[in-house]
Amino acid sequence: MLTISVLASGRGSNFQSIIDAVKNGRLQATISLLITDNPDAFAIQRAHDGGIEHLVMQPKIFRSRDEYYQAVANELHRRGTDLVVLAGFMRIIGKPLVEAFPNKIMNIHPALLPAFPGLHGQKQALDYGVKISGCTVHFVDEGMDTGPIIIQAAVPVRDEDSEETLSNRILQFEHKIYPEAIRLFSEGRLEVVGRRVRVKGSPPDDRGLTSPSLG
Repeated sequence: MLTISVLASGRGSNFQSIIDAVKNGRLQATISLLITDNPDAFAIQRAHDGGIEHLVMQPKIFRSRDEYYQAVANELHRRGTDLVVLAGFMRIIGKPLVEAFPNKIMNIHPALLPAFPGLHGQKQALDYGVKISGCTVHFVDEGMDTGPIIIQAAVPVRDEDSEETLSNRILQFEHKIYPEAIRLFSEGRLEVVGRRVRVKGSPPDDRGLTSPSLG
């Protein structure tokens, strides 16, 4: 069975969607650990409620960024982690962690990458005037939202949308596609070839794009 560890900095709503997917049997996995850099993160309460171990690891107590990420990698290895899941972890992942888990770290971003990476992807989309936004699950490399794309969900932008309303609609799809990406990984169906992620066993019209169905 797949062993997952989660890194989060804030409320952890995607963390909760993964907890729920495990509980309802949609995802055959065990969540072994939450690591947070924020002692006030609500994700800690979610871990407590789910009976999941958590650690607060703040970079400021380490001598360097590399030392911090090596310590994080060591804790993940101790729990037998197969997949590292970023659920609102507000830091760029350092080289020691990326090298310790090559193509085994996932992130979700509230935009259709490579458009609008970094913070406030929803606001960037509105400011640019796009008609379609969405969210992306991708593998993590050392860049900012630059790793190979696994699944994307498209969400239309409405004329009356604010950053809050668009964010809330996108979030509904985040909660759907993140557990799905993890499920595909757990089944050994994701193959990284260069910058492309192939979903083995999927028909040609179902290779990682989810269309909106929530209105």
